[in-house]
Amino acid sequence: MKTRLNSIKKKITDAAVSCGRDPADIRLVAVSKRIPENKIREAIEAGADILGENFIQEAREKTDHLSSCNVSWHFIGHLQSNKSKYAVRMFDFIHTVDSIKLALEINKRAEKINKIQNILIQVNISGELSKSGVEPEKIMDLLKEISRLKNISVKGLMTMPPYFSNPEKARPFFASLRKLREAIKKEDIPGIFMEELSMGMTGDFEAAIEEGATLVRIGTAIFGKRV
Repeated sequence: MKTRLNSIKKKITDAAVSCGRDPADIRLVAVSKRIPENKIREAIEAGADILGENFIQEAREKTDHLSSCNVSWHFIGHLQSNKSKYAVRMFDFIHTVDSIKLALEINKRAEKINKIQNILIQVNISGELSKSGVEPEKIMDLLKEISRLKNISVKGLMTMPPYFSNPEKARPFFASLRKLREAIKKEDIPGIFMEELSMGMTGDFEAAIEEGATLVRIGTAIFGKRV
C-alpha cells in the first residue's frame, strides 16, 4: 500500500513540476468506496489524508468506525436530497452539487448543526446524458442562487469526462472546466470561490493536473481492484 501510494504521489509531483505548478497545490483524494476498513486504515497509516466515498450508507459505517483517524472525508458520488442530512454531518467537502434543490437541502441541514458546508459544483462538461452535473451554460444562474445561501461555501468545480483509454482525449474536457472557472471568476459573484478543480482519476490524473486540477480522485491505483 505504501509503495503504491508513494508512487502516485511521485507521479502527482512530476506532473505538477512538468507544467510549472507547485505540487503542494494538488491534493490526492484516495477513493475508498467498496474498500474494507482494514485496507483504508492501511492507506491512512501510509499517508492518505483525504478519503473519497460514493455511497452514504457505506460511508456512515466507515466514518463512524474510523472516527479516531485524522483524515478529511469527501463525498464524490451522486447525492440525493433526502440523504443530505447524513452527508452534511459526515463530510468536509461535497463534490457533486448540481441543482438549487440539492443546495437548498444541504444549506438547511448545515444550518441546523451550525456548519458552513464546503461544496463543489459538478459540471456535465461532456454533455453525456448518463452523467450528472449542471450544464455549463446554466452554471452562472445556479451560482447566483446558491450565493444567497448562508451555510454553503462554494469552493470550485468538479467534472467527470467520458472514459478514454488514451488520457490525452480527456484533456480538452479538463481544459474546458478550467476555462469555465476563469469565466466564473470574472463574474465576481459574492461568496463564490473558485479555488478548487476536482478532476482526474487513475487513468488520466496527470493530464488533469497539467490542465489545473487541485483535487485528483484516485482509487484503483492505490487500493487495487475493488471487490
